[in-house]
Order: sequence, then C-alpha cells, then structure tokens
Amino acid sequence: MSKKLKILFLSAEVAPFAKTGGLGDVGGSLPKALHDMGHDVCVVMPAYQKIEAGYPGVTPMPGILNVPTGAGSLIAGIFQSTLPNSEVPIYFVAEGNLFNRPNLYGYGDDAYRFAFFCRAALELTRALEWKPDVVHAHDWHTAPALTWLSTAGQAYEDFRGIASVFTIHNLAHQGKTSWHIFNYMGIQSHSLAEEGYNEVNFMARGIYHATMVNTVSPTYAQEIMTPAGGAGLDALLRHRAYDVHGILNGLDYEEWDPAADGRLAAPFTAEQLENRLHNRRALQARANLPQRDNIPLVAMVSRLDWQKGLDITGHVIHLLMNGLSGDAQFIVLGTGDPAYEEMFARLASYHPDKMTAYLSYDANFAPLIYAGSDIFLMPSLFEPCGLGQLIAMRYGSVPVVRATGGLVDTVQDGETGFRFNAYTADAFWHALQRAIYVYNVDKPRWRTIQQTGMMADYSWQRSASGYEQLYEWAMARTLKG
Repeated sequence: MSKKLKILFLSAEVAPFAKTGGLGDVGGSLPKALHDMGHDVCVVMPAYQKIEAGYPGVTPMPGILNVPTGAGSLIAGIFQSTLPNSEVPIYFVAEGNLFNRPNLYGYGDDAYRFAFFCRAALELTRALEWKPDVVHAHDWHTAPALTWLSTAGQAYEDFRGIASVFTIHNLAHQGKTSWHIFNYMGIQSHSLAEEGYNEVNFMARGIYHATMVNTVSPTYAQEIMTPAGGAGLDALLRHRAYDVHGILNGLDYEEWDPAADGRLAAPFTAEQLENRLHNRRALQARANLPQRDNIPLVAMVSRLDWQKGLDITGHVIHLLMNGLSGDAQFIVLGTGDPAYEEMFARLASYHPDKMTAYLSYDANFAPLIYAGSDIFLMPSLFEPCGLGQLIAMRYGSVPVVRATGGLVDTVQDGETGFRFNAYTADAFWHALQRAIYVYNVDKPRWRTIQQTGMMADYSWQRSASGYEQLYEWAMARTLKG
C-alpha cells in the first residue's frame, strides 16, 4: 500500500442496519476490510425508520446539517455509530419526511430522497473537516453525489480534486426521474444519449461521471457491455470500457464459518467432512424427510424471482422427484413471486416424502441447509456476483449453476461445482445429472470437489486489494486532470 487513503463510502444499504440483498453485504463488509488494510474509511447511509426508532449503539450527533437544495436550505440530523466489530465510523442522514418510512425504496419521490441524501453526505464531510481522497458510490441511489461533484461541486475548493469510483451491483435498477431534479440539486448539465426527453437516468450518470467504474464480478463487467446484458446502457459502458473493471464480491468469513457457526447441528472443516452428516440428519429431521444417508440431498435458498432462473427450475425438480436420476430429496427455502411459491408448494404436495418447501425466509435456518445438503442449485438468468454459491462451497455443498456473471468466476466446472450454459431446463437437468452421477459413483472425487470449494479464497481481504488498486488508478487519473 503506497499511502493511507481517505475513502467516503456511500450506500443506500449497509448490513446489519439495512439490507435487502448483496448491496447491504458489501456495505457492511468491504469498509471493514479496507480499514484493516490501513485506510481511513467513513460510511454514510440514510437514517431509515429502524434507525429513527432507536437502533442499539446508534446515537444522535449534536447540531444540525444545513443541506443546500434548489428549494432552499433543508435541515438534516445526523446519527452515528460504528460498523459491528470494528472501528469504522458510520453516519446516518436523518430527514423525517424523506427517510422515516416503512420501506427503503419504492416511493414516487425516491430520486429526490437519494439526491438529498447524497448532497447531505457531501456536506457532512465539510462539517467533519474531513476531505476524502475518493468517493466510492454504489448503484443509482448514490450516483447523484458523483453527478454533483463533477458539475456544481467543481465551484468549491472543498470538493475539487476528489476521485470517484462507481460500483454497479444491479444495472437493471436505474433511478430514472424528470429533469427537474437538476434544479433541486443546483446542477447545470447536458442530456446524455441514454436519457429520454426531460429525463435524468442516475445509473447512466454514475457511469458517465465517475472516474472509475466497476461491477461485482469480472464476467458481469463483460456482460453489461452487450445489448443482451446492458439494460440499455451498453453503448455508454463500451464508451467507457477502458475504465470498467470487475471485482468479485467477498464473503464475510466471520459470519460464514462452518467450523464455528452456532446455527449448525455440528461444526466441521474440510478435513472433517464426516461431521457434515450430523447437519444432514438435523436438516432431514427439521424438514420431516426420511433420514437416509446415501442419496443426494439437493437444496435451493433463493429469492423467488425470475432473475434466479425459476422458469427453468420447475421441470427439473419434477424430473428429480420422479426418480429420473435415482432416489433424491429436495429442500427449498425462499419467498417472492406468488407464482413460483405456488409452483414449489404444488411440487412438495405431490412428493411429501421427498421434498419440503419453506416459503418464507429464515436467516437462522439457511446455514443448516448449506451445511446439510449435498448439491446447491443456482440456475440464474443473470447474476452480477451471487452469494449463495460462495456460501454453499464454503459449507461443502456442491453448486450446480448457470454459466453467467459471478457464477462463471467462482464455480469451476468439475472442480468446485457443475455449470451449464444454455438457459434451458434441458441444459440444467443434464448438469444436475452429471453432479448426481459423480455423487453416486465416485465418492473420492466428490469429496475432492467439496474440499476444493471449501478451501477457495473468496474473502473480503482479496476483494479489498482490488478496490485499493482501483482507488489508486482513480486518484492518478484525477491528479493528471
């Protein structure tokens, strides 16, 4: 490391304070890994209802923050805390009308809510007398910060010369709103080719204005530059191709550790795989399935959403449960689209002695599924990074995945799991059959696949090194002007 960097980390979600998906995991883990490398990291997120109501360890900061807007100055309050088990400071921007609501997103004024949050976060650095070297913004919600910094912000000495990195977690959500938002933010700008008449697209703005851009896996970085994967922004991404990088998300090895996970029936390591049997039997007991040791126990833990490949899953589970690959059991845990919930509920009702469907989400049950199953399914249509396959490998469950996004970068076919290419039930079924064949006839090879997956390094330390390199490139570019 050449020097200690001051990094302002902006995210709409930071686990455990607010989380709907992978974005929250990154917000809660990456800053700690960067801090461990010696950097000065400051995290800022909105003060949602849970924070306003009184969150353990979160305290209000004295004073108020005046946030300039086109409609005059608005007042924000600031709460403060540290990320759990760390010294990394986290600040929460409070504005009762904007953030003290039941949900994080899904409101008609989301663009204004997050534009205000971004402007307040930048003003907070002034109040703290702490000028960042790099602003690291995540997804469209924090793109307004980069848009303001590279336009109106250039008029202020405090905000000049700051490098920026924009991380795309999910390109499909773009934060489109009307041009009036620029009056609110005090910005003069031109329209982008990706924006319709009188429209601002904050995802496009983040890509356009950031010094460096990255996604959460190398393969997804390539996929989003194609018309099929670019969600209408592929031309802009190709224009910036030289500055677009892919850095794989990490896994929090403190939270996900099969040797020390209190949520399991029995701890185990790659050297003690026989101890997994206790978890398998505990899982079968909980799922009311016969306790059979030598048939494949197949599992899925997923948001029940079209993106997750569920359109090609029903037929595959139907074949599996009807014994077309021999005896097997199946457990699914997840909630989401009612059509997919109904599909799994119906399949489970046909095969009560072989399949259990938990149509809810239980964070304390999920680890036992990872630790007790033999095969883990992730047939995603697209997957920017994916967390399920990383947890499954760490817990000795062999993933069967579609070759897309981060699944390509983490699952090596025949070595740490099994992959298929075509988005069809047929291709998925063949991959699952290959896995079951090895499980049934070649136990030594199966054990090697499990152990190789368990010992792979997908820690946040590895990812943080990639971000450190990106920050240094961004700073070098900014200095060069």
